[in-house]
Amino acid sequence: MSNEKTTHFGYQQVPVAEKATRVREVFDSVASRYDLMNDLMSLGIHRLWKRHTIELAGVRRGQRVLDLASGTGDLADRFAGIVGPEGCVVMSDINAAMLTEGRSRMLDRGRVGNLHYALVNAEKIPFGDDRFDCVTIGFGLRNVTDKQAALDEMYRVLRPGGRGLILEFSHPVSKSLGKVYDLYSFSVLPTLGRLVVNDPGSYRYLAESIRMHPDQEMLRSMMETAGFERCEYFNHSGGIVAIHRGYKL
Repeated sequence: MSNEKTTHFGYQQVPVAEKATRVREVFDSVASRYDLMNDLMSLGIHRLWKRHTIELAGVRRGQRVLDLASGTGDLADRFAGIVGPEGCVVMSDINAAMLTEGRSRMLDRGRVGNLHYALVNAEKIPFGDDRFDCVTIGFGLRNVTDKQAALDEMYRVLRPGGRGLILEFSHPVSKSLGKVYDLYSFSVLPTLGRLVVNDPGSYRYLAESIRMHPDQEMLRSMMETAGFERCEYFNHSGGIVAIHRGYKL
């Protein structure tokens, strides 16, 4: 009998060492159509979720922001405009294909000077202690193998007084909504994946990974374990998405 440690990849159990590679393959597959799929899957509502995340972050001119799992850079783009030339935004992702897409998008928008790019594993952030005023991760924590390690790292690199924010799919607050959401997730999402990116499997994984992600209260508890204080969350779309915020005090 093997003693190799395993973790979940969607509903599958896979060796811990394999999960990052499998997640990377998923996002390599969808990177070129990532923005289009976001709009189709959420009917454009993801823009409102991200707008509220920006508001809750309370970032000001001249501050330093680390955006983990940036994808194509929706949050990083807004932060770069807010912090101005005196500030700094690090747009990061563990996936090179996604980061390349995001960098091209930012260059097309003329975002240069205060925006930097880095390949970063959220479990092992390559920056010193107390470096950033705000650390965010949008729709990325559920793909991390060791979520507690990522939260610990987010807390470590924050300056005292800094904020950590997690925008992520979560758990519907009503059973009736949950049933509708399940039907949508396991029927519509894979169909969209097949039609748009010819990859239904990646979007089946997305649906499964959401179900395996900690619920709102569990994630708040994990943030507190990492050291965050005044932790709270804000449900959107009936709990389908939640924004968690905590402070390093």
